[in-house]
Amino acid sequence: MSAAGRLVAAIALGFAAAANAATTGWPLQKAHTDVSSLASLQRGARNFVNYCLGCHSLQYMRYSQIGDDLALTEQELRDNLMFTGERVYDPMRSAMPPDRARVWFGNAPPDLSLIARSRGVDYVYTYLKSFYEDPSRPTGANNALLANTVMPNVLAVRQGAQLPRYEERKGADGQPVQHLAALEPGAPGEMNAQEFDGFVRDTVAFLEYVSEPAKAQRQALGVWVILFLLLFTTLAYFLYKEYWKDVK
Repeated sequence: MSAAGRLVAAIALGFAAAANAATTGWPLQKAHTDVSSLASLQRGARNFVNYCLGCHSLQYMRYSQIGDDLALTEQELRDNLMFTGERVYDPMRSAMPPDRARVWFGNAPPDLSLIARSRGVDYVYTYLKSFYEDPSRPTGANNALLANTVMPNVLAVRQGAQLPRYEERKGADGQPVQHLAALEPGAPGEMNAQEFDGFVRDTVAFLEYVSEPAKAQRQALGVWVILFLLLFTTLAYFLYKEYWKDVK
């Protein structure tokens, strides 16, 4: 897809998210992702395929590009990331029928190709860590960052349960309201807190890579560009001094 097309899609995704979901002002956590780490991106690709691709597509990313960028052979792609008969040059599309998704969730799950750019990596990282048990919701879970989300907590088995702690505060009308103050650990999951943080960080790093595959290369090249400019500026300064040293 062209750069203009990606920009339009990112803007559309941002406006759609802003229009359809109200955030709660929950503080964002720093993701500290590293898109230059092949190991992190490979783990993130595995996580996304196993936990996200069933509902969410990456329509601007092809399996073949992941193989080239993440140093995976075609056989490794087929063994670890391709499970439903796709061709290696196919985009990463969800197998969920959009019409059924609307029945199940009220709307089709969004494509996540540009989510890291439209929302930011800290937002995505915090969102995935902020699910808590809420029996009043159809899925049995809610999210502290995106209240009343229709997405189920697909990572609950990894993270374990989180329980909400409320505080009573005065609303705009002066009446007391229950305010979500914190999330507390409940039943443990398969991972401890540190392991789960790493799991989510790798997943978000992969989404960050997908949203801008050339980012790591651009950042690495930028260091050399800055060094060249510093060297050129130094040489230009001494040349200037040499030319003007005899001028009164």
